Amino acid sequence: MEPKKSPKADLENKRTIFLQIGLVVALAITLAAFEWKSYGKQEQTLQKQVVKETPEEMVPITKQEKEPPPPEAPKSTTELNIVEDEVDVEDEVVIDVTADEDTEVEEYEPAPMEEEEKKEDKVFVVVEDQPQFPGGEKARKRYLSNNIEYPQLARESGIEGTVYVTFVVEKDGSITDVRVLRGIGGGCDKEAIRVVKEMPKWKPGKQRGKPVRVQFNMPIRFTLQ
Repeated sequence: MEPKKSPKADLENKRTIFLQIGLVVALAITLAAFEWKSYGKQEQTLQKQVVKETPEEMVPITKQEKEPPPPEAPKSTTELNIVEDEVDVEDEVVIDVTADEDTEVEEYEPAPMEEEEKKEDKVFVVVEDQPQFPGGEKARKRYLSNNIEYPQLARESGIEGTVYVTFVVEKDGSITDVRVLRGIGGGCDKEAIRVVKEMPKWKPGKQRGKPVRVQFNMPIRFTLQ
């Protein structure tokens, strides 16, 4: 006869439950293993610090013997020129050894020093009588309009404006030290300097009735027509 098992004793029915329980337990063990922390023990040893004494080096003191200096060369002898009594010696200095308190002594007067220094006359900016162009202001404007030649470069470039020129009117009325204070370019600056240098002599400026050097500023306007 074939033995029969009891349905209650048959474990095949509970196989699924046991499998699930095993998986849950295995998963719990795995999570616990990941979360587990371990600290390694560090062994600390106290070592005694030993100070080694380094002996100081004794430097022997040596005495340096200096060599004796070389013997000095014999000094050159000075030749004495004997002058006869009859020969006159220039720049002779007479010393009176018998001088006393009552002896009159002539005062020493040094020779005057000749210094030749040429001092340039002062240039005035404002004077009592200002320098004037011969014939007055109208003659000056007429001279400028008749003698200024408009530069070709400035004409082609359409350059217009005012050139400010400064110069010195000397005591005799001549014009010196002509410079441009502010220019416009295009050849107008050079043309303004040329016209000013060719001006006739001015009537010089005066200070206290005497002619002096005066700094004069003049605007020259360039306009295209």
